[in-house]
Amino acid sequence: MPDRQQIHTAMPASGSPVQSLSQAPPDFRSAGVDPVQVQGNAMNPIPTLLGALACLVLSCSSAATVRDDAAALRAATAVESARSPAPHLSRAEFVAVPPLSSVTLSPDGRHVAYLVDQGGDARSLWVLPTAGGHARNLLPRTTAQQARWSQDGKWLFLQGARFVSSLALQSGTGIRIELGGTTRRETMMVDPSQPAALIVREELRSPARKRWRIVRIDTRGRRTVLREDSLWIHDLTLDAHGNLQFLMRYDGRDAHLIERMEPNGRLREVLRWDNGESGSLLAGTARDELYLRSNFGTDLKGVMRLDPDGTLHTVHQDPRGEADLDQLATHPLTHLPMIASYRSIEAASYGISDAEPHVDAIRARFPHRVLGISIGAGPGAQWLVSSLGSSPDARWYLYDPRSRGFRRILAEFGRRSRLNDAVSAREIPFAYTASDGMRVRGFLLLPPGADPARVPLVAQVHGGPFSHNEDGYGRYDRIAQFLVNRGYAVFQPNFRGSTGHGRRYALAARGDFGNGRVQQDIVDGVRYLLAHGIGDAGRVGIVGHSFGGYAVLLGVTFQPELFKIGVAGSPPSDFAWLMRWNVDEGELGTTPGFDLEQMLRHNGIDIRDAAAMARLSAQSPLAHAGMLRRPLALVAGGQDERVPIRAVTHYAATLSSLGKPATLLVEPDGAHSPGDPIPREGYMYVLETMLHAHLGGDAPEAPSSKLRAYLDRNLRLVGPEFAGTR
Repeated sequence: MPDRQQIHTAMPASGSPVQSLSQAPPDFRSAGVDPVQVQGNAMNPIPTLLGALACLVLSCSSAATVRDDAAALRAATAVESARSPAPHLSRAEFVAVPPLSSVTLSPDGRHVAYLVDQGGDARSLWVLPTAGGHARNLLPRTTAQQARWSQDGKWLFLQGARFVSSLALQSGTGIRIELGGTTRRETMMVDPSQPAALIVREELRSPARKRWRIVRIDTRGRRTVLREDSLWIHDLTLDAHGNLQFLMRYDGRDAHLIERMEPNGRLREVLRWDNGESGSLLAGTARDELYLRSNFGTDLKGVMRLDPDGTLHTVHQDPRGEADLDQLATHPLTHLPMIASYRSIEAASYGISDAEPHVDAIRARFPHRVLGISIGAGPGAQWLVSSLGSSPDARWYLYDPRSRGFRRILAEFGRRSRLNDAVSAREIPFAYTASDGMRVRGFLLLPPGADPARVPLVAQVHGGPFSHNEDGYGRYDRIAQFLVNRGYAVFQPNFRGSTGHGRRYALAARGDFGNGRVQQDIVDGVRYLLAHGIGDAGRVGIVGHSFGGYAVLLGVTFQPELFKIGVAGSPPSDFAWLMRWNVDEGELGTTPGFDLEQMLRHNGIDIRDAAAMARLSAQSPLAHAGMLRRPLALVAGGQDERVPIRAVTHYAATLSSLGKPATLLVEPDGAHSPGDPIPREGYMYVLETMLHAHLGGDAPEAPSSKLRAYLDRNLRLVGPEFAGTR
């Protein structure tokens, strides 16, 4: 196991973020990749001055940084104000599901597979040859949600909620493997060492003790057991012969172990990290090097390489020094990292190794867009590029790495509605200084063409709390865009405790999730925007879901002078109670390979510390329900396994007993978030009705007969804003 001082990074004299390795650079030729210098980001892990250490921990803002932050926000705001105003769009536009999903390139770059929405939970499967010609319908109807290619590009694996099936590209035949049931089974990956096989993890249930089995299943259903273990196997890599090379296992207490499989079949520990660190395995090489994505020994998560002697190298981190690694594209044959994307601030993608000039060319072709890039390998192989703006649908292109030319594909699936980049709001990343000096990040969305000082402002708080807002593909925020279209400026805070900005940022909350430091970050962000001419100070609201809903309850309870209205989805009213419940009864507390109690303790929440939990409960909205004097709407699911419905209904009943007017909408069969179209539209209707009534945004259109019937059935408490709905 390496000592943490064996982590090597250095900054060359030029100041560019290039890795200077302590040993010879990796032999990419052994993996089929040209040897080039690998990109990275320099870090000094041992600050020498106490003052520097304090600002390192708190991300303190210098005067120059504060000026730069304010100037950047003013410039971005001016651009949005100069745009043409957007037309008012119907709720249906924001509820509609994009027609395309799971667009994926075969490893040989010869085909693109994709799923087309057929309504309900049905989709059709299509395959398009990249050399030209028409797409072929392989499957007219399936409930699969994801398509993945086999390593040889001759099969597709279709993943559904309860099954995975194989489908031959030529014949359309295959098999179906059931998931769940007596043996809990889930797919881990497409086997990179075999022409066409999956790696599957099975839970063996016995009265004595749980055990797990790693199995290879080929396209005809033949099974090969690779390992059976008493410890949860989180991740693995395979050598070229299909043998286990590295394993990542959870020790059942508070650490993950990375172990190398020795020739004698024994495991040897090479790395260990606790719940404050995270990572996953990417690929092993013929030289027994291991590539992984991790923040081991560093603040920001990036790409790392572990050498056989235990030395860790940073291969790539965000050159801006702000964001964790978000997405990573690997070489389809070697599975070594090739493209790193960072999206918790303004999205940016960078090429690693010989992908660098190609990624530069793609970025030049699509500036200021969020990119998704898949690499094809082999003679004449194409790459697949998705380019996303602020609308929910990407534009898809084939990129030829030889000519560096682009050809658009799948244009016929361009969104048929009016919801496009011209009418949608751009997510503006910005930073502000909190009242204790810490530099905090967030996003701002503004109605195009509006005077930002005259519009109402809504804080939209993310859930988690160990999550974050991001500028990223696959994360189109229909609620934020809906609110902007109704005339509101939307502030999305990445308060301290949020992920995506490094380990220090995530741990900076120190468990203060009551009416304390985390909530103050949200308040400080709203006040920062108001001070910079964004939003009408007399018309400020707060909305959010899950932990975001909890922040809503805190805001309308403890900061009523700022927040005039709140809409909370699946909100816990006592965060301490909810954390204890989740550990003891909730689905998160029983997740294999994950100790929720240890994770919470690492983040400053010790559910066994009675005094600390009592303090957190004493700051809860439930304990101060009598203080509520702002309008509030609650939306919840009756089958929620994250925030139990009784936690929401008890709070609503408490408000009702105190004579506090509130609205409560409950979807009886709903989960943590509304999934079907009518419940989603119901959530939006509650939002726009409440905000219009109290902040003066656009008036809601009348509900359809289906939506009215849904509201009639499920509005359990009817506030004055909905008196005419039933």
